Amino acid sequence: MAGKRTIIISLVVLVALAGLGVGGYHWHKAWQEEQFLTVPPEKPGRDLVFRVEPGQIFTTIAKNLKTAGLITDSRRFLKLAQASGKTSSIRAGEFMLNTGWIPGKVLHELTTSAGIMKKVAVREGLTWWQTADKIQEAGLGTREVFAKAVADPELLAKYGIQAKDAEGYLFPETYMLTPPRGDQSEYMVETMIKEFFKNAAKVWPDGLPEWKELNKYVVLASLVEKETGDTSERKRIAGVFHNRLKRRMLIQADPTIIYGLGPAFDGNIRKKHLLDKSNPYNTYTHAGLPPGPICSPGLDALMAAVFPEDHKFLYFVAKGDGSHYFSKTLSEHNNAVHKYQLRRNKKTYRSTKQ
Repeated sequence: MAGKRTIIISLVVLVALAGLGVGGYHWHKAWQEEQFLTVPPEKPGRDLVFRVEPGQIFTTIAKNLKTAGLITDSRRFLKLAQASGKTSSIRAGEFMLNTGWIPGKVLHELTTSAGIMKKVAVREGLTWWQTADKIQEAGLGTREVFAKAVADPELLAKYGIQAKDAEGYLFPETYMLTPPRGDQSEYMVETMIKEFFKNAAKVWPDGLPEWKELNKYVVLASLVEKETGDTSERKRIAGVFHNRLKRRMLIQADPTIIYGLGPAFDGNIRKKHLLDKSNPYNTYTHAGLPPGPICSPGLDALMAAVFPEDHKFLYFVAKGDGSHYFSKTLSEHNNAVHKYQLRRNKKTYRSTKQ
């Protein structure tokens, strides 16, 4: 009997020890899980820029986070993301993370933040080469690659632009982009062209006109954009150009001459420039609209070109306060030129409103 009791006691002890072992294992696992979720990799933490490449799978992202010291366990991080349904919510880009964050905060930042973005503001009225300078200054590309992309026949054909380059179709906007790896000039050109057509749909909600008509309005809008920064005048100035074209009068717009002179223009229009017939953009010597847009017009200028103000004005002259004086006759215009231009105060004169 004593032997049997000893065996039974031994079995009970072994079962108890086994139970304690299993319980201890589970307790240890739970403790590790708790540590992973609540204790950051480092104290104090360090800021680190972490990059997620396009198309990168979550397991690779998790491994890279562990390698960078931003989490302590890639498998548990995957499990955390699966539990919250966020394994497909991380976008490509660069993110500012910290080694002092717990995994939940790291996951939240990766799945809700747009990440680090580069901003490039392209204002209305810039030529394509001025836009190229903006792209280079923002660190998104180079002037040379941008110039090549602007005149890329395949890209132009893709969007139905029947011209030698995309001048006029690089829509002015503030663009926010993920910091690039490599030159993003081609991407920027296509992005700006897409933005143009997106906005053009607001002007023609029932469908865009054929290329010839569309381009005519873009050319006209580019002239309106360069002639005034005052949005309240744009439809009136567009009306002046419409009236002159109907009467077969020369447009006679200084900005067209300047565009034809190109990047080398020194800021001064001389008499020889006004008489230069070799400049195809010289609207003092060539009838009708110039052969192409002279800048990238914004939505307001495009709307003005398509829906001009109906009036009898044929002339306008800058008053020196950012606005213009409009005239119906040449004699009235000459008087306005004498008053606002020939007798202007150079100290107070300004071409745009402030």
